Amino acid sequence: MPLFFRKKKPSDDARKRLEYQMCLAKEAGADDTLDISKCELSEVPYGAFATCKVLQKKVLIIHTNNLTSLVPKSCSLLSLVTVKVLDLHDNQLASLPADIGQLASLQVLNLERNLLKCLPQSIGDLAQLQMLNVKGNKLKDLPATVSGMRSLRALDVSGNVVVELPRGLAHIRTLETLTLDASSMIYPSPDICSAGTESIQQFLCKECGIAYYPPAQYPLPALESDGGGTSVDGVDRAVHKYLEEEGEWQHKFLDYEKRKEQKMQEKLEFERRLHKGQREQALLVQQLNSQKDDILQTVREDQMKLEEGLTKHQRYLEEERLKLLQQLKQAEQGIAGRIQKLLEDNQRQKQSSDMLKSLENERIRMEQLMAITQEETEQLRRKEVAAAMQQMLAESYKNKLIQMTNESRRQDLVNQACSSLAEMDQKFQQILAWQQLDQNKAVSQILQQIEMQKAAFEALQVKKDLMHRQIRNQIKLIETELLQLTQLELKRQELDTETLQMVFCSVRRGLPPRTPQTPLLWEHRCCCSSLCISGQGQSRGRSRFAGRGRIWGCSCWLSQEHRLLCIACSHTAVLCFGFKHPPVMAVSFPLHS
Repeated sequence: MPLFFRKKKPSDDARKRLEYQMCLAKEAGADDTLDISKCELSEVPYGAFATCKVLQKKVLIIHTNNLTSLVPKSCSLLSLVTVKVLDLHDNQLASLPADIGQLASLQVLNLERNLLKCLPQSIGDLAQLQMLNVKGNKLKDLPATVSGMRSLRALDVSGNVVVELPRGLAHIRTLETLTLDASSMIYPSPDICSAGTESIQQFLCKECGIAYYPPAQYPLPALESDGGGTSVDGVDRAVHKYLEEEGEWQHKFLDYEKRKEQKMQEKLEFERRLHKGQREQALLVQQLNSQKDDILQTVREDQMKLEEGLTKHQRYLEEERLKLLQQLKQAEQGIAGRIQKLLEDNQRQKQSSDMLKSLENERIRMEQLMAITQEETEQLRRKEVAAAMQQMLAESYKNKLIQMTNESRRQDLVNQACSSLAEMDQKFQQILAWQQLDQNKAVSQILQQIEMQKAAFEALQVKKDLMHRQIRNQIKLIETELLQLTQLELKRQELDTETLQMVFCSVRRGLPPRTPQTPLLWEHRCCCSSLCISGQGQSRGRSRFAGRGRIWGCSCWLSQEHRLLCIACSHTAVLCFGFKHPPVMAVSFPLHS
């Protein structure tokens, strides 16, 4: 493994997605979620921690990245103290920070499919944690401090090498779902683990010597909601408040129109880039087609050259074969001429033998004429016959040697012709094999280039589909934002109209006057018959009454239409809430005796 290596830089799409998500999280009116998933991050950027700290984000999603550590060197885990949901699945985390217990508000922690080998001891300090998912890691055991997670409802440890559960799980009374690999468990036994979460909890409680109670008897505390009350004096102040809010909404709407125009410009710029990319793609396809045609043309030219070379070589071989056949014919003619000479020599020998015979006859006749004695004649004849026979044997031996040499030469010439023909056939076969190899190489290169072109075209098509999908998603986001703002504007106008009507109706009633010193008591009861608002006040002017009251702990008073009820005379009044900090509450009654 190399000691030094470069970090893989994220792609342009991932970098653009990160910038877009960071800008979206910092916009005015954004929700409490920061989603920087699928950005090919090797570490969490500093800006994410700063955004969570300043804007008090409650949901942080960083899944499907390449994270090896959660907290960079220049950041602190306390920046995420307001986070309630932390999603880190599909990363490369080998460990968690030792001080992860500082996230006191954390309720959901997803660590699925990482490289965790152990959990820190401080994880037991997460008292608000309700769901913990460590599926698909390399955990061998769970720390004993998990008993400190008193609000845990779901725990998933499947896909690990955990074979034993800590007894401290028995102290988590709220645990409803426990997911694990029952077949590989040792403690508790696989039979108990297969029976379900309730069976496991009963076994652990029995081992710890404590009584088991179902999780339904330990409800979690309700989430806190914001509330408060203040007052606004009189109808004039309510109208003034309405005008101020109307101006604020107008400013917000103008800001929204500016943002909408900016988004439309970004959309047009994106479409221009898309058209430019399509034109570049068309040019690239045209270049690829031209290159393909050039390659095919060069292959055809090479093939024609090979065929011409092959025909030339075949002609050369045919000429060589004809030359060899001509040489063979000439050799055969020479051999035939030599045989003819031998025959002529034999004919000469016959003539010489005939001449010898005639000479012998002439000699005999001369001997007879010379009256040589028979013995002398016999001796002379024997000598002559022996010399003639010796000469004939020498000549016949010479003829045989000449014939043998001619036969050997003829056989050598035939062998040479056969070997040259075999060599020529072998060379011809080798040339044919080379031609076939060249053709196969050319065809394989053409097929490889076609596959590369197909892959490039598919990649361009996938890129085009991704760009279209991004455009559709941005259009949907703009439409949803327009719809939400329109609905909010309509609701606000309806509420303001209803509030003004109720205020003016209460003013027009004109009930008998009441003395300023006489206090009025009033209260409101909700649909659940709970006393949620009560108070007292004094009269203001001739036909107005205002006062301050107290909001009691009723859970449904904000979801109903409320009118205050005077205890003395059962007259109703209008309850108005302002938008200052802390919230104000103004009450107006018609004066009565």
